[in-house]
Amino acid sequence: MDVAQAAHGLGDPRLLETIDKLLELNIGELVALPQLLVVGDQSRFATQITFRRASTTNIKVSIIPDLNTSKDNAERLVAWKKTGLTSLGRKDFSQILDEVHQVMGIGEVSKGAKKSFSDDVLRIEVAGPDQQHLSVVDVPGIFRKVTEGVTTSIDMFNVRSMVERYMQNSRCIILPVVPSNVDIATQEILDMAEKYDPKGQRTLGVLTKPDLVDKGAEHNVMELMQGTSHKLNLGWCMVKNPGQQDLKREDAFDRHASEAAFFKNEAPWSKLPDKDRVGIASLRLRLVELLTEIVRREFNHVQSDVVNSLKVSEKKLLLLGPCRETRDQQQKYLLELATRFQEITAQALAAHYGSDIAFESKPSLVLATAVVDRNDTFSNDIWHHGHTMAFKRETERGTVCEEREVVIREHRFPNLHEASDVSAAASNSEAEGEVESEMKMVRYNFTTVELDDLLWNGSVPTEPENGIMKWLEKLYKGSRGFELGTFNASLVPIMFKKQSKKWASFAIGYTSDIVSITHNYIFTLLEEICGDHRVRAGLMSVMMDKLIERYNRAIDQTTFIFEVEHDPWTNNHYFADNLEKWQQLHDILKSYYKVARKRFVDNVIMQAADRHLIRGKDAAVKVFSPSFVSDLTTEQMERIAGEDVLTKRKRADLTREVQNLKRANKLLLAV
Repeated sequence: MDVAQAAHGLGDPRLLETIDKLLELNIGELVALPQLLVVGDQSRFATQITFRRASTTNIKVSIIPDLNTSKDNAERLVAWKKTGLTSLGRKDFSQILDEVHQVMGIGEVSKGAKKSFSDDVLRIEVAGPDQQHLSVVDVPGIFRKVTEGVTTSIDMFNVRSMVERYMQNSRCIILPVVPSNVDIATQEILDMAEKYDPKGQRTLGVLTKPDLVDKGAEHNVMELMQGTSHKLNLGWCMVKNPGQQDLKREDAFDRHASEAAFFKNEAPWSKLPDKDRVGIASLRLRLVELLTEIVRREFNHVQSDVVNSLKVSEKKLLLLGPCRETRDQQQKYLLELATRFQEITAQALAAHYGSDIAFESKPSLVLATAVVDRNDTFSNDIWHHGHTMAFKRETERGTVCEEREVVIREHRFPNLHEASDVSAAASNSEAEGEVESEMKMVRYNFTTVELDDLLWNGSVPTEPENGIMKWLEKLYKGSRGFELGTFNASLVPIMFKKQSKKWASFAIGYTSDIVSITHNYIFTLLEEICGDHRVRAGLMSVMMDKLIERYNRAIDQTTFIFEVEHDPWTNNHYFADNLEKWQQLHDILKSYYKVARKRFVDNVIMQAADRHLIRGKDAAVKVFSPSFVSDLTTEQMERIAGEDVLTKRKRADLTREVQNLKRANKLLLAV
């Protein structure tokens, strides 16, 4: 019974052909595919040999590019092929190998070759009416010593890595080819097979060159064949290949007849009980059985793995965003980002946090809430800690005592920065009656380290000072003139400037915090809507000047408002009424201070922070907009959104993966 007859009915040949087509698509680099792996003689690349039944004889030779090669090189390798061959003699095959070496760019480095080995795969497909479906992959044999000018230590490492990559495929049958005339204990390939198949369940040993075994050493080989030494679940097979003299014979040489005669007549091989374990025909039949069995068992699992790999590759490709090679593609990409940015910002300012999932994953995007909370803190800080001297208040019994404000919040931060020029307005008073007080930070948000040189960190005394009446008395006596029944008008600005000098620190601290909140919001939202770090960095780089300009405007406006408010003047009726009722310095100061404090807080919030940072027409959160993208130059567009070499390569690889996986899935569904 020949191989074709024995293999008939072993399984649907369509399953085997489908797996071969998947290998041709390089799916084996992405999904573990059932295959036969031959590891033996030295070669410079892996070779996939496929036999299949067809009505006419045809031999096709082609190259499957390495999955990681460049697009241009892959196209060049795929373009090379030999078709329409009806036979493949030694001379023809030698010429083809020379061409393959040249196309793959491999050879002896000493002769100018770029590399000694290749990860590309040579594919030889043999079809004919006498062929039965069988496919094997032959990988380069490992070696321990390098040959000067021919191989290098890097080659040795690369070949070993290639062999291990194939071996670790749990769906592959490992066929280590070992010469019978060497000590099996020295064969590293068997150690590697045992590493990846420790139970020996998918390793079939193949012994060659039985005719070269030394006299007296035959029993060692017999023990292997009989399973008493280095036992494998799939066992061992033995073949005898033609020798050099056989190949050089001018008359017709029958390889199969010569091998059959050897195992029939040569002792001790003729005494081997399992005749189906010797000879190339028996080995081929065994391989057909094994391949058919594993393809049957694993086919559905392969289909599932292909679907899962397709989902993973599509997700990776999606994360790269749309292709951005041309200026139009880059502009479209950035316009979509800017539109998305402003849509979420509009919801953030309206506090519609349920409208987008981004608010759930990034708490720092709740912009309106963060700003309103900081506004309240600023107002409370000015109210409770903004005055330098504690105002006196009337008790129910009519006695006068010094007012001590209740501390609502107290925040302490280590490693305080030295105060800037503005902090001079918050320095400790030199007035008589001053008491020592704990210092209070005027900042609450420190999330933007990159803005430390722009923003201000400082502190002010927590508690107001006592002794306001003594201070006013001393001030009054030190400024008396010839006026009768009244006081020098210059006393009002002097009193107010001292009483409100901490406002500057609180206001600049507040504005600095709103800048920090704004900047962190912009950065976080970009991170949420754009997964490409390079694009985010490019956008921030181009936007930074515009953002810094708005941040400075907000801080400058805060300083301006303080300078205006620090020069007391009012037409407010509330102050006028109180002035008529209370004609004392203390009451004048207290009445004016109350009016000015409310006005100052509102002006800083509305004119400085809100206008320049949050809701103004030209606010910082509105910088990244479609109009900003439209104004970008071609160079800026390329620098921000253009893909670097690595991204282009990654996109090309993933695109090819997705295309091949889709084809693979279509092939699997058609079976």
